[in-house]
This record gives sequence, C-alpha cells and structure tokens, in this order.
Amino acid sequence: MRSITRRLASLGHLTWPLALTFVGVVLLSLGVAYLFIHAYRTIEGLPPIVSVITLQFIPRLWRGVLLVVAGLAVLAVGIWRLSGVVVIPLDQSAGADDLVLGYRRESPPQIAVLSGGPGLLVLSAMGEQVARLTCIVPVQDPVEYYYRAAGLFNLHNVYYVVPTPEPMQVLAELDDGTVMDVRHLALDPTIAERYVRRLRLEGATQAPQLTRLAAEAIRDADALVLGPGSLFESILPNLLLAELRQAIAHSKARTIYVCNLMTEPGRTTGFSVADHIRAIKQVGGFTPDYVLVNAQRIDPEVHRLYAAANQSPVYLAPEEAEERVVLPGDQLAHQRALVEGAVVIEADLASSVIQYTASLSNPAESRAVRVLRHDSQKLTATILELLRRT
Repeated sequence: MRSITRRLASLGHLTWPLALTFVGVVLLSLGVAYLFIHAYRTIEGLPPIVSVITLQFIPRLWRGVLLVVAGLAVLAVGIWRLSGVVVIPLDQSAGADDLVLGYRRESPPQIAVLSGGPGLLVLSAMGEQVARLTCIVPVQDPVEYYYRAAGLFNLHNVYYVVPTPEPMQVLAELDDGTVMDVRHLALDPTIAERYVRRLRLEGATQAPQLTRLAAEAIRDADALVLGPGSLFESILPNLLLAELRQAIAHSKARTIYVCNLMTEPGRTTGFSVADHIRAIKQVGGFTPDYVLVNAQRIDPEVHRLYAAANQSPVYLAPEEAEERVVLPGDQLAHQRALVEGAVVIEADLASSVIQYTASLSNPAESRAVRVLRHDSQKLTATILELLRRT
C-alpha cells in the first residue's frame, strides 16, 4: 500500500490539470449524449449498428451503471499509467526554457552468477548496484570459503548458495586420456600443454538434486552471468547438474559469459573464443546470449610472463565472426560479431596489477610480478550497460 501511495504522490503537480481535464471530458460526454438523443428523436431510419453502439438492447438504468463502471475503470488505469511518469513543472519565473516531461522508471536487475574462486569475488562488487546478486558456487566447493572471503571486503546485497546439499567431486578427462580431479589441474605442471576434453561427476549414481535457493535464484534472475573464472573448474561443473540446466532453460534470464583473459595450462590450452563457447554448449546444452571478451592489448612484458607459463591471451580473431549484428542503443551503430550463435562484445575489461608470489624452492622469499586480472569496476559497468540496452 505504501508503494502505491508513493507512486500516486508523483501526480501532485497534476491535481488541478487532471481535475480540469476530467470536467472537460464529462462536459464533452454530455454534449455527445445530447447529440445522440437529438438524432434518435429527429432522424428516421438510423442503421441498426447505431442501436448496438448505444447499447439500446440494455435497460436504461443498467446502461448508465455499465458506462459509469467502465468509465471509472478506464480512468483508474489511465491515472495509474500516468503515475509512472514523473512530471516536473516549468519554473517560468526563473526564465527557464527547458521542460522535463518525465522518464521511465527502471528497477535494478536481479542477477545470478555461476562462477568460483577469485573471479566470483570480483563480480561480487556489483551487489551494490543491483536488486540482488546471488552467486552459485561450484558444485565441488564449500560455500563457507566464499562467505569468509567476502567478509574481508564488507560486501552488501550479495548471497552465496550451493547448487547441491553436499559438495561433489568433479573429474576432468584430458585430451591424452588422463583423468584427474578438476581442482588439481592447475597444480600439475606436467600437463600444461594439455586441455580438458570432458567433465563428469564422480560417484553420482542418480541425478543430484538442485537446492531450492539455487533454483529460485535462476528462476527470478534477469541475467545469468557465467564467470569470470576458470572455464572447467569454476563454470562448467555446475552445468553437469541436469536440474540446473533445466532451470536455465525455463528461466527468462539473459545469459552472459565472461570469457577468460588468458588460456589456462592443462585446461584450455590453445582455446579460442569459439572454443570456450562450444564447451559451454557441449556441457550446458545452450549458447550464451552474449559473450564479453577483453579487447585491451597487454604490454610485451606481461605477455612474456604468461607465455613462460604456457598461457596466451584470449582475443576475438577476425575469422571467428560468422556475421555482424548491431545491438540496440549502440553508438555509431557498432557491429558486434556473432560467434557460434552468441553475440560477442569486445570491451576493456582488465587491468594489470602487481602480485607477490612465493618461491617454490624457498617459501620465505617472494617476488613481485605484473599479472592481468578482470577489473571489477570495468566489468560491472559493461554488464549493467549491456542489460540496460538489451
């Protein structure tokens, strides 16, 4: 009731204009009614359609009641729709010559996120600008880790939920047939040149049940964001759940995939943007509506550091574009690439940061290196702008 009253209060400046308009409509209606009465009394052989339009087949009393009720209903709907526009009166005394007619009210979106690790915490900063941000952690991770990590940043309006009641083990099969826990891929340097061929849940004799909170988050979301995070460790494991895939299929949410900045040794070695999209389609059974790809070119020094770790930047190659499309509201009609059925948007999404790493041979020693990371503010601005325009 309070929200209804607050919305109607925006019509305060229109009280007298609306009252005068209402009186004018009543006088106009009476005039039309008198003209109809005059026509009935003076004109012979009126078409039958006139009798139907004027409801002559209904008794006069009920005819009047019906018209009054219909008029009040239409008037109420009109006033309610009018209250959706804020009208600011023109201050003529100040000599102003600009008149603001109104603007459309937009409620903040609800967003669900499928990711894990540090990437999930990067996106958590969006919580202050949306109605609700629900982060569904990877099926193999306990949720307590994310709550403890988020507590260090004092995040607001961010909720972490698990997809299944208990964590599950996820196994990865590499292109050479090696099978190992998906959490150990990044720890084994001997498989740096390999990539993951497929994932599976270990020991799942029956279809795991999706938690109610995860199902509701996907159902109510305006957007489902996949990433940022490791493709095979943070994003795809949850898509192994049949109920979660069904929830996505029945959700109205637009799907946005945040593509990795760099390839991952032992996981996505040699992957292009199209390869990342195909992996999601293979496991999840759907193609993301939009894919965000970093367009910022990294400097040679950072590039050499990643190359030494068998990593390369993930950029959109010109030959990957199947065709070009234009999004609503794009300035200068920028063309976006369509790759594997997904609209790929290139944007500045990353920043170089200094990270201290410990030496494996001497843990007491550490060295500073420049690394590329998704920028929380850039990523948040890009996603919210995309949702606003689409």
